Amino acid sequence: MIKQLALIFISSLFMFSCKTVEGTFVPTKQLDVVSSAAKLEKLWTGGKFTEGPTIDNSGNVLFTDIRVNRIMKYDRKTGHTSIFRKNTNGANGLLFRKGKLYSCEGADLQFASVAVTESNGEKKVLANNFNGKKLNSPNDLIMADNGVIYFTDPRYGSTKGKELDFEGVFMIKRGKTVLATKETERPNGILISHDQRNLFIADNNNNPGGARTLLKFDILPGGALTNRRVLFSFRDDQRGMDGMAMDDEGNIYATAGRGVDSGIYVFSPEGVHLAFIPLPDMPTNCAFGGPGEKNMLYITCQAKRQPNPDKTFGLFRIELKKSAK
Repeated sequence: MIKQLALIFISSLFMFSCKTVEGTFVPTKQLDVVSSAAKLEKLWTGGKFTEGPTIDNSGNVLFTDIRVNRIMKYDRKTGHTSIFRKNTNGANGLLFRKGKLYSCEGADLQFASVAVTESNGEKKVLANNFNGKKLNSPNDLIMADNGVIYFTDPRYGSTKGKELDFEGVFMIKRGKTVLATKETERPNGILISHDQRNLFIADNNNNPGGARTLLKFDILPGGALTNRRVLFSFRDDQRGMDGMAMDDEGNIYATAGRGVDSGIYVFSPEGVHLAFIPLPDMPTNCAFGGPGEKNMLYITCQAKRQPNPDKTFGLFRIELKKSAK
Protein backbone atom coordinates (compact mmCIF):
# COMPACT_ATOMS: atom_id res chain seq x y z
CA MET A 1 0.00 0.00 0.00
CA ILE A 2 2.84 2.37 0.92
CA LYS A 3 4.59 1.52 -2.34
CA GLN A 4 1.39 2.26 -4.30
CA LEU A 5 0.95 5.61 -2.54
CA ALA A 6 4.57 6.49 -3.29
CA LEU A 7 4.07 5.70 -6.96
CA ILE A 8 0.93 7.85 -7.04
CA PHE A 9 2.80 10.71 -5.35
CA ILE A 10 5.72 10.49 -7.79
CA SER A 11 3.32 10.31 -10.73
CA SER A 12 1.50 13.40 -9.45
CA LEU A 13 4.75 15.32 -9.15
CA PHE A 14 5.68 14.24 -12.68
CA MET A 15 2.36 15.39 -14.09
CA PHE A 16 2.61 18.68 -12.19
CA SER A 17 6.13 19.33 -13.48
CA CYS A 18 4.98 18.66 -17.04
CA LYS A 19 2.49 21.49 -16.71
CA THR A 20 4.62 24.08 -14.95
CA VAL A 21 8.28 23.93 -16.00
CA GLU A 22 8.75 26.51 -18.74
CA GLY A 23 9.70 24.97 -22.07
CA THR A 24 9.73 21.40 -20.73
CA PHE A 25 7.35 19.06 -22.52
CA VAL A 26 7.22 15.42 -21.39
CA PRO A 27 4.57 13.25 -23.09
CA THR A 28 2.57 11.09 -20.69
CA LYS A 29 0.32 9.18 -23.12
CA GLN A 30 2.32 9.03 -26.35
CA LEU A 31 1.06 5.64 -27.55
CA ASP A 32 -2.54 6.52 -26.74
CA VAL A 33 -2.35 9.27 -29.35
CA VAL A 34 -0.06 7.98 -32.09
CA SER A 35 1.14 4.48 -32.86
CA SER A 36 4.87 3.83 -32.83
CA ALA A 37 4.38 2.48 -36.37
CA ALA A 38 2.67 5.64 -37.69
CA LYS A 39 4.56 7.39 -40.47
CA LEU A 40 4.46 10.98 -41.62
CA GLU A 41 3.41 11.14 -45.29
CA LYS A 42 4.52 13.95 -47.57
CA LEU A 43 1.64 14.97 -49.87
CA TRP A 44 2.99 18.07 -51.59
CA THR A 45 5.94 20.44 -51.42
CA GLY A 46 6.84 23.58 -53.35
CA GLY A 47 5.18 26.22 -51.21
CA LYS A 48 6.83 29.33 -49.83
CA PHE A 49 4.89 29.43 -46.55
CA THR A 50 1.94 27.06 -46.27
CA GLU A 51 -0.72 27.66 -43.62
CA GLY A 52 -4.39 27.45 -42.65
CA PRO A 53 -5.56 23.93 -43.63
CA THR A 54 -9.31 23.30 -43.63
CA ILE A 55 -11.50 20.52 -45.03
CA ASP A 56 -14.23 21.11 -47.63
CA ASN A 57 -17.47 19.15 -48.07
CA SER A 58 -15.73 16.52 -50.21
CA GLY A 59 -12.92 15.92 -47.76
CA ASN A 60 -10.38 17.87 -49.81
CA VAL A 61 -7.81 19.99 -47.99
CA LEU A 62 -7.68 23.70 -48.73
CA PHE A 63 -4.60 25.51 -47.45
CA THR A 64 -2.87 28.82 -48.04
CA ASP A 65 0.54 29.57 -49.52
CA ILE A 66 0.85 33.03 -48.03
CA ARG A 67 3.99 34.40 -49.63
CA VAL A 68 2.78 33.72 -53.16
CA ASN A 69 -0.77 34.87 -52.38
CA ARG A 70 -2.67 31.72 -53.25
CA ILE A 71 -4.90 28.99 -51.83
CA MET A 72 -4.04 25.40 -52.72
CA LYS A 73 -6.29 22.35 -52.88
CA TYR A 74 -5.28 18.78 -52.11
CA ASP A 75 -7.72 16.42 -53.82
CA ARG A 76 -8.35 13.53 -51.47
CA LYS A 77 -9.43 11.14 -54.26
CA THR A 78 -6.65 11.79 -56.77
CA GLY A 79 -3.85 12.80 -54.41
CA HIS A 80 -3.16 15.80 -56.66
CA THR A 81 -2.50 19.30 -55.35
CA SER A 82 -3.42 22.30 -57.49
CA ILE A 83 -4.03 26.03 -57.23
CA PHE A 84 -7.54 26.66 -55.93
CA ARG A 85 -7.41 30.45 -55.99
CA LYS A 86 -4.92 33.20 -56.81
CA ASN A 87 -4.75 36.79 -55.56
CA THR A 88 -6.09 35.98 -52.11
CA ASN A 89 -5.27 39.30 -50.40
CA GLY A 90 -2.64 37.59 -48.28
CA ALA A 91 -4.99 34.87 -46.98
CA ASN A 92 -3.72 33.03 -43.91
CA GLY A 93 -6.09 31.03 -41.69
CA LEU A 94 -9.05 29.32 -43.39
CA LEU A 95 -12.29 27.78 -42.15
CA PHE A 96 -14.77 25.85 -44.33
CA ARG A 97 -18.30 25.64 -42.91
CA LYS A 98 -21.59 24.70 -44.61
CA GLY A 99 -20.33 25.33 -48.13
CA LYS A 100 -18.71 28.65 -47.26
CA LEU A 101 -14.99 29.44 -47.06
CA TYR A 102 -14.00 31.94 -44.37
CA SER A 103 -10.55 33.51 -44.59
CA CYS A 104 -8.29 35.70 -42.48
CA GLU A 105 -6.62 38.10 -44.90
CA GLY A 106 -3.99 40.80 -44.89
CA ALA A 107 -0.90 38.77 -44.00
CA ASP A 108 0.87 40.97 -46.58
CA LEU A 109 -0.20 43.98 -44.44
CA GLN A 110 -2.38 45.37 -47.21
CA PHE A 111 -6.14 45.12 -46.64
CA ALA A 112 -6.52 43.39 -43.27
CA SER A 113 -9.89 41.67 -43.04
CA VAL A 114 -11.95 38.59 -42.37
CA ALA A 115 -13.93 37.56 -45.45
CA VAL A 116 -16.31 34.83 -46.58
CA THR A 117 -16.71 33.28 -50.01
CA GLU A 118 -20.24 31.97 -50.52
CA SER A 119 -20.97 28.68 -52.28
CA ASN A 120 -21.80 30.64 -55.46
CA GLY A 121 -18.33 32.23 -55.44
CA GLU A 122 -19.44 35.63 -54.19
CA LYS A 123 -16.99 37.09 -51.70
CA LYS A 124 -17.71 39.69 -49.04
CA VAL A 125 -15.83 41.28 -46.16
CA LEU A 126 -17.13 40.52 -42.68
CA ALA A 127 -14.69 42.62 -40.63
CA ASN A 128 -11.93 45.11 -41.44
CA ASN A 129 -11.86 47.53 -38.51
CA PHE A 130 -12.59 47.94 -34.82
CA ASN A 131 -14.11 51.23 -33.72
CA GLY A 132 -12.96 52.82 -36.96
CA LYS A 133 -9.34 51.65 -36.69
CA LYS A 134 -7.90 49.16 -39.16
CA LEU A 135 -7.33 45.61 -37.98
CA ASN A 136 -3.71 44.50 -37.60
CA SER A 137 -3.58 41.29 -39.63
CA PRO A 138 -6.25 38.63 -38.93
CA ASN A 139 -4.48 35.32 -38.51
CA ASP A 140 -6.79 32.47 -37.55
CA LEU A 141 -10.47 31.92 -36.83
CA ILE A 142 -13.03 29.53 -35.38
CA MET A 143 -16.83 29.47 -35.42
CA ALA A 144 -18.95 28.80 -32.34
CA ASP A 145 -22.07 26.66 -32.57
CA ASN A 146 -24.20 29.81 -32.40
CA GLY A 147 -22.52 31.20 -35.53
CA VAL A 148 -20.30 33.75 -33.78
CA ILE A 149 -16.83 33.89 -35.37
CA TYR A 150 -13.79 34.43 -33.17
CA PHE A 151 -10.56 35.57 -34.81
CA THR A 152 -7.06 36.50 -33.68
CA ASP A 153 -5.51 39.77 -34.83
CA PRO A 154 -1.73 39.88 -34.28
CA ARG A 155 0.81 42.03 -36.08
CA TYR A 156 3.94 40.22 -37.23
CA GLY A 157 6.62 42.09 -39.15
CA SER A 158 6.44 45.81 -39.79
CA THR A 159 4.32 48.00 -37.53
CA LYS A 160 4.15 50.78 -40.12
CA GLY A 161 0.58 52.04 -40.44
CA LYS A 162 -0.57 50.11 -37.37
CA GLU A 163 -3.66 51.80 -35.91
CA LEU A 164 -4.71 49.58 -33.01
CA ASP A 165 -2.55 49.84 -29.89
CA PHE A 166 -3.12 46.19 -28.94
CA GLU A 167 -3.21 42.75 -30.55
CA GLY A 168 -6.35 41.02 -29.40
CA VAL A 169 -9.09 38.52 -30.13
CA PHE A 170 -12.36 39.65 -31.69
CA MET A 171 -15.83 38.31 -32.37
CA ILE A 172 -17.95 38.83 -35.46
CA LYS A 173 -21.37 38.92 -33.86
CA ARG A 174 -24.57 39.90 -35.66
CA GLY A 175 -22.50 41.61 -38.33
CA LYS A 176 -20.41 43.67 -35.91
CA THR A 177 -16.77 43.37 -34.85
CA VAL A 178 -16.69 43.07 -31.05
CA LEU A 179 -13.66 42.78 -28.76
CA ALA A 180 -13.44 39.42 -26.99
CA THR A 181 -10.22 40.06 -25.05
CA LYS A 182 -7.13 42.28 -24.92
CA GLU A 183 -5.37 39.88 -22.56
CA THR A 184 -2.98 38.59 -25.21
CA GLU A 185 0.34 39.81 -26.59
CA ARG A 186 0.26 38.36 -30.11
CA PRO A 187 -2.58 35.84 -30.51
CA ASN A 188 -2.27 33.27 -33.27
CA GLY A 189 -4.02 29.88 -33.34
CA ILE A 190 -7.50 29.60 -31.82
CA LEU A 191 -9.87 26.79 -30.78
CA ILE A 192 -13.21 26.50 -29.00
CA SER A 193 -14.08 23.61 -26.68
CA HIS A 194 -16.81 21.21 -27.74
CA ASP A 195 -19.06 22.33 -24.90
CA GLN A 196 -18.58 25.97 -26.03
CA ARG A 197 -17.43 27.02 -22.56
CA ASN A 198 -13.73 27.68 -23.23
CA LEU A 199 -11.50 29.27 -25.85
CA PHE A 200 -7.87 28.24 -26.33
CA ILE A 201 -5.37 30.68 -27.83
CA ALA A 202 -1.76 30.29 -28.94
CA ASP A 203 -0.19 33.55 -27.78
CA ASN A 204 3.00 33.70 -29.83
CA ASN A 205 5.03 36.88 -29.51
CA ASN A 206 8.37 36.12 -31.17
CA ASN A 207 10.11 39.22 -29.82
CA PRO A 208 12.71 38.73 -27.04
CA GLY A 209 10.83 38.27 -23.79
CA GLY A 210 7.52 37.88 -25.59
CA ALA A 211 4.78 35.44 -24.60
CA ARG A 212 5.00 31.95 -26.06
CA THR A 213 2.05 30.47 -24.24
CA LEU A 214 -1.04 28.31 -24.59
CA LEU A 215 -3.91 30.21 -22.99
CA LYS A 216 -7.33 29.07 -21.82
CA PHE A 217 -10.26 31.43 -21.28
CA ASP A 218 -13.83 31.02 -20.08
CA ILE A 219 -16.52 32.28 -22.45
CA LEU A 220 -19.08 34.59 -20.87
CA PRO A 221 -22.77 34.42 -21.93
CA GLY A 222 -22.28 37.37 -24.30
CA GLY A 223 -19.20 35.79 -25.87
CA ALA A 224 -16.44 37.85 -24.24
CA LEU A 225 -13.49 36.03 -22.68
CA THR A 226 -12.55 35.95 -18.99
CA ASN A 227 -10.50 34.00 -16.43
CA ARG A 228 -7.28 33.87 -18.44
CA ARG A 229 -4.84 31.12 -17.43
CA VAL A 230 -1.60 29.80 -18.89
CA LEU A 231 -1.54 26.06 -19.65
CA PHE A 232 1.99 25.97 -21.07
CA SER A 233 4.86 28.33 -21.81
CA PHE A 234 7.82 27.87 -24.12
CA ARG A 235 11.17 29.43 -23.26
CA ASP A 236 12.36 32.63 -24.88
CA ASP A 237 14.79 30.71 -27.08
CA GLN A 238 12.04 28.44 -28.45
CA ARG A 239 9.50 29.03 -31.20
CA GLY A 240 6.02 29.21 -29.72
CA MET A 241 2.72 27.82 -30.95
CA ASP A 242 1.12 28.62 -34.26
CA GLY A 243 -2.08 26.96 -35.53
CA MET A 244 -3.98 24.27 -33.61
CA ALA A 245 -6.56 21.50 -34.03
CA MET A 246 -8.83 19.61 -31.61
CA ASP A 247 -9.86 15.95 -31.45
CA ASP A 248 -13.23 14.61 -30.33
CA GLU A 249 -12.01 14.32 -26.73
CA GLY A 250 -11.13 18.02 -26.66
CA ASN A 251 -7.37 17.46 -26.76
CA ILE A 252 -5.31 20.22 -28.38
CA TYR A 253 -2.81 19.62 -31.22
CA ALA A 254 -0.51 22.63 -31.38
CA THR A 255 2.12 23.28 -34.05
CA ALA A 256 5.32 24.69 -32.57
CA GLY A 257 9.11 24.62 -32.53
CA ARG A 258 11.87 24.68 -35.11
CA GLY A 259 14.70 22.30 -35.84
CA VAL A 260 14.73 19.29 -33.52
CA ASP A 261 11.88 20.84 -31.50
CA SER A 262 9.57 21.02 -34.54
CA GLY A 263 6.37 19.08 -34.09
CA ILE A 264 2.82 18.71 -32.89
CA TYR A 265 2.51 19.19 -29.14
CA VAL A 266 -0.60 17.43 -27.85
CA PHE A 267 -2.26 18.70 -24.66
CA SER A 268 -5.35 17.71 -22.73
CA PRO A 269 -7.91 20.51 -22.19
CA GLU A 270 -6.32 21.01 -18.75
CA GLY A 271 -2.81 21.33 -20.19
CA VAL A 272 -1.46 17.85 -19.41
CA HIS A 273 1.23 16.82 -21.90
CA LEU A 274 -0.04 13.85 -23.89
CA ALA A 275 2.15 13.31 -26.96
CA PHE A 276 4.72 14.80 -29.31
CA ILE A 277 4.71 14.20 -33.08
CA PRO A 278 8.06 15.20 -34.66
CA LEU A 279 8.05 17.04 -38.00
CA PRO A 280 10.74 18.01 -40.55
CA ASP A 281 10.88 21.66 -39.47
CA MET A 282 8.78 24.68 -38.45
CA PRO A 283 5.11 23.62 -38.54
CA THR A 284 2.49 26.30 -39.05
CA ASN A 285 -0.94 24.68 -38.67
CA CYS A 286 -2.94 21.45 -38.71
CA ALA A 287 -6.46 20.09 -39.22
CA PHE A 288 -8.19 16.74 -38.88
CA GLY A 289 -9.51 15.12 -42.05
CA GLY A 290 -13.11 14.84 -43.20
CA PRO A 291 -15.55 11.91 -43.48
CA GLY A 292 -13.80 8.55 -43.60
CA GLU A 293 -10.51 9.88 -42.27
CA LYS A 294 -11.38 11.63 -39.03
CA ASN A 295 -8.22 10.22 -37.46
CA MET A 296 -5.95 11.71 -40.15
CA LEU A 297 -4.12 14.87 -39.17
CA TYR A 298 -3.11 17.17 -42.04
CA ILE A 299 -0.18 19.46 -41.33
CA THR A 300 1.39 22.45 -43.06
CA CYS A 301 5.08 22.83 -42.32
CA GLN A 302 8.55 23.36 -43.67
CA ALA A 303 9.52 20.36 -45.77
CA LYS A 304 13.20 20.05 -44.89
CA ARG A 305 15.37 20.63 -41.85
CA GLN A 306 17.62 23.67 -41.91
CA PRO A 307 19.99 24.56 -43.48
CA ASN A 308 17.54 24.78 -46.37
CA PRO A 309 18.09 28.00 -48.35
CA ASP A 310 14.78 27.96 -50.23
CA LYS A 311 12.76 27.07 -47.10
CA THR A 312 10.30 24.96 -49.07
CA PHE A 313 6.99 24.36 -47.31
CA GLY A 314 4.36 21.74 -47.99
CA LEU A 315 1.45 19.60 -46.82
CA PHE A 316 1.86 16.40 -44.79
CA ARG A 317 -0.40 13.98 -42.96
CA ILE A 318 -0.20 11.29 -40.29
CA GLU A 319 -2.74 8.75 -39.05
CA LEU A 320 -3.51 8.95 -35.33
CA LYS A 321 -5.29 6.78 -32.79
CA LYS A 322 -7.46 9.77 -31.92
CA SER A 323 -10.07 11.30 -34.22
CA ALA A 324 -12.12 14.47 -34.61
CA LYS A 325 -15.85 15.07 -34.54
